[in-house]
Amino acid sequence: MKNRIAIAAASPENPTRRRLLTGAAAGLGSLALPRMARAQSNPKIRIGYWPIAAGLPFYAAIEKGYFKEAGLDVEPLKFAGAQQVMEAMLSGRADGSANGTGSANLAIGEIASPGLLKIIVSNPSNVKNVLDEFLVAKDAPYKAISELKGKRVGSGPGIQNVTLCKTVLERAGVTDATVIELPIGQHVGSIAANQIDAVYTLEPTGTVGRINGVTRILEPGVIAHYVLGDPMAPWFGGSASLTSEFIKANPEVTKKYIAAYARGVELVRSKPDEARPFLKGYTAIEGPLTSEVPLAAYTLHSEFTKSDIAMFQKFYDLFTDKKIFEKRVLVEPMIYKA
Repeated sequence: MKNRIAIAAASPENPTRRRLLTGAAAGLGSLALPRMARAQSNPKIRIGYWPIAAGLPFYAAIEKGYFKEAGLDVEPLKFAGAQQVMEAMLSGRADGSANGTGSANLAIGEIASPGLLKIIVSNPSNVKNVLDEFLVAKDAPYKAISELKGKRVGSGPGIQNVTLCKTVLERAGVTDATVIELPIGQHVGSIAANQIDAVYTLEPTGTVGRINGVTRILEPGVIAHYVLGDPMAPWFGGSASLTSEFIKANPEVTKKYIAAYARGVELVRSKPDEARPFLKGYTAIEGPLTSEVPLAAYTLHSEFTKSDIAMFQKFYDLFTDKKIFEKRVLVEPMIYKA
């Protein structure tokens, strides 16, 4: 497995780059280096992914051979966070993203380079189709997020995760917690070591912590609840995409890629037990534990309803209100149209 996955090392964080990414898209524009169109009869399709459960359709499409059957050469690139996936797309080092890549991170790339990408599949989650959650130690006394006042709260890496973590805390009445950004692979260990009191994280972290007897879920589906106002609302927190440059240069290859990716989505929808084992090698969960992970839902580009787009837009507007986006980003133009 590992020899089939190209590991793309993220550049070290520094305060200047962080301010650029979190402050204004103008700074990000400097990352959008000139790129040459790669129109070929059989181009390598470089897809960045973050090792979380939401990327399952992509993992399944690779392992089931759907891309190969379509005559496609797909190279998965593993990154430490969604922010790095977006940076790779901006710089031309990746041609797209897998599901699980933060939709807000993609929007920041779109602000930096208008027309950068098109969303082909998004992965909505909520209290039923769980991706996002707050975790605490198994024996911690907390019964609600509102009880985390003054506590140390970990968060997944990147501006989307940190902003959402702080927003959930604020809307639960917690205004004095210390939010600590941590790589997702450190979340369970940090709770076990008593370095943090709780963490906002994404699956499969909650499953790993529960199975190992270290953590328990304080509340699942928190973004739908606290940001969208309805625990059952679809939170389109992650999206698979292709760069507009790649689409323009390779229109027929693009159609084949989307069709093969859609086969991965259909496998997860109709035969989740068959798809689950493909989490192995791509995420931190393996073997029998794969059957325990809750799965996000998936919405293809052609399946978005007006209500879906309204919820997606409400999510994006949070980042405008928080001054993370320097201007309002409209969701609908970012969705791929065949």
